[in-house]
Amino acid sequence: MNKPENDSSKISRRSFGAMMGSSASGILLHSQTAFPDEEELKVKTFPKKPAFIRGAFTYPPTKQLDEEGYYSWPGSSFNAEGRQEQYMREIRAIEKERGMRIEMDAIPLDKAESVDRFIQDIKQSRPDGLFLIPFKKSHFENVVKIIDEVQIPTIVLASLGIILNAHIQRLHNKPGVYLINSLDNLEAASCGLNMIRTACWMRDSRIANITGTDSNEISVPALQTKVRNVPSQRFYDLYQQMTLTPRVKSLAQSYLKNSIRMEEPAENDVYDAAKTYFVLKQIIEETQADAMMMNCLPGLKRPHQHVPPCMGFMNLRDEGIPAGCESDLDATLSMMLIQQLFNKPAFQHNPSMDTEKNHYFAAHCTSASKMNGPGGRAEPYILRSHAEAGWGCVPRVLFPAGQDVTFIKYLSRENPPQILVYSGHIVGCPNNPPTGGCRTNVELELDDMDDVCNVKGHHLCLFYGQHKKDVESFCRLYNFQAVS
Repeated sequence: MNKPENDSSKISRRSFGAMMGSSASGILLHSQTAFPDEEELKVKTFPKKPAFIRGAFTYPPTKQLDEEGYYSWPGSSFNAEGRQEQYMREIRAIEKERGMRIEMDAIPLDKAESVDRFIQDIKQSRPDGLFLIPFKKSHFENVVKIIDEVQIPTIVLASLGIILNAHIQRLHNKPGVYLINSLDNLEAASCGLNMIRTACWMRDSRIANITGTDSNEISVPALQTKVRNVPSQRFYDLYQQMTLTPRVKSLAQSYLKNSIRMEEPAENDVYDAAKTYFVLKQIIEETQADAMMMNCLPGLKRPHQHVPPCMGFMNLRDEGIPAGCESDLDATLSMMLIQQLFNKPAFQHNPSMDTEKNHYFAAHCTSASKMNGPGGRAEPYILRSHAEAGWGCVPRVLFPAGQDVTFIKYLSRENPPQILVYSGHIVGCPNNPPTGGCRTNVELELDDMDDVCNVKGHHLCLFYGQHKKDVESFCRLYNFQAVS
């Protein structure tokens, strides 16, 4: 029996950065012409240097306040030394979960000389970020002084009842700072620290770009991500050499088994589509890449060089490996940021609008099915032909009505870089036909958007959850401009 196209309930939103993003980097394989056994294609983690965070608490000893007989905020009942021990246990857990190195000073900063020594130490060691925790209202000035003098991305955690409105306003919108003023909110601090980890991961990562005829490598400004070009002919050759091995057959059979139905494709189209996953994995390994993108459209025209790689893209994204269509660098960078910040894949899409309903319409011929992340359940999908090429096998993934979403586009050519960011919820996935456009589509009602035609950009990247505020915080921390 065919399943209804929107037969799924609303998924509860996950907390920001609840899990570490997974790396898709691999170990370099020996250069070869023949296609290797697929067991060699299992992507292995290519180690990166962990993000290094320096931090400090700042407050006077409670014994000193007892002698003075006046405590001010947070008051006489606040056990600063005990709270530091409590926080340190949670910080060690964050350090392990996020795969970071967090070095907190054991002795809190109090007098001016201790603050000055800390500043000089930071200027010499130049960590990737700072984590500052004030436990005294008067010591907030220590935090401000450190931030102003070292100019390093900084997470500030103040528990409720320590600082006042005027203090909050000084740092709330300050570039380079993520201020958290919330009751013992180490979860929010973990999310902020994950922003720093993400920026470090982006700096040390590489994209394999399958396009053109040249083999060269460039570095993206600001993020510093490397892009290594792989000539399209490499993909063409590997695809032509790929045979119907047991693992290719098994993957194709999983498509047939797990899909709702198959419409235009024949069964042999499904088997051919499965080959692309293993070809793409081979190229990721060869380039020691963490993500890939491909100028896929030229090879779909006559004479056909390969089948649409859209099913392979679906599998890569389901595994946590960002895969960008049409060699769109900014879309691929956007998917990498989303994967690392939220551990979720993104749906790169062509944007359009229903001008009468004031609804946003997004469509493309591939999407992840595990939109809640590699460990989540897969959304239902239908096997269709490539909409624009008119042949092959691609997924039409069906997103659930009511699901909250965010979509972004990182703009690397702007100075400073910009991130377009919007949010809303899914209304449905209109049937195709009667709609035109690409096979996977989604109709959205946007938040705070009087005229949906004001949405900017192309190939924006949609992911599950209400994360607009989180993206804006990341932009502020790294002096990017959030635009909506």
